Amino acid sequence: MANKIFAFVGPYASGKTTIITQLMSMGIPVIKTYTTRPIKESDPHSKIYITSSRDDFLRLDFIVKVTYKGHYYGILKEDVLEAFENNHITLMILDVNGIKQINKLIKQNFYTIYLMTDYVALVDRMLRMGLHNDEIKYHLEYSESNNEFENWKNTNYVVKNTGSLTTAFEQVLSIMGLMTLMPQEEFNKLVRPKKKTTVLP
Repeated sequence: MANKIFAFVGPYASGKTTIITQLMSMGIPVIKTYTTRPIKESDPHSKIYITSSRDDFLRLDFIVKVTYKGHYYGILKEDVLEAFENNHITLMILDVNGIKQINKLIKQNFYTIYLMTDYVALVDRMLRMGLHNDEIKYHLEYSESNNEFENWKNTNYVVKNTGSLTTAFEQVLSIMGLMTLMPQEEFNKLVRPKKKTTVLP
């Protein structure tokens, strides 16, 4: 079995962190992203990001380096190579610029999954996250101006995540080859109606 890396792509609040956190709880490792943005330990993002000072960040050897809202984000080259060597499946979060950068190093067994959503779902999630109107407006305008709603065209797989998270999660598992076929006998019970028994008087 070839070792693979799956990178999640999508606009803010599309569900990247939520799905990756669930996959991590199943034991699937993640390549963490270094950032100069302060992240509290209670924040779900703390499982995926490592906070670094600006000076320390600029000293590190990143294969991917991008900026967002005035903060740096980067992925170490050694972390990517180590993941390929040691793990059958590894996760990461990227944007389109990050994909272009990492494709210079990785040519095979690197797959991107775009989480497709819509404005209604995004606004609803951001409200539940406690974001104010100005913050919501910023994230939506950023996604628009950076064509994040069109990035599905540049990825290997697209998973629609506007409704049930369970449905999206199961699609992701299937893409990764982590869904198993049930025994034929169990399958038959699901698709074939139970035979009615005739009771004689």
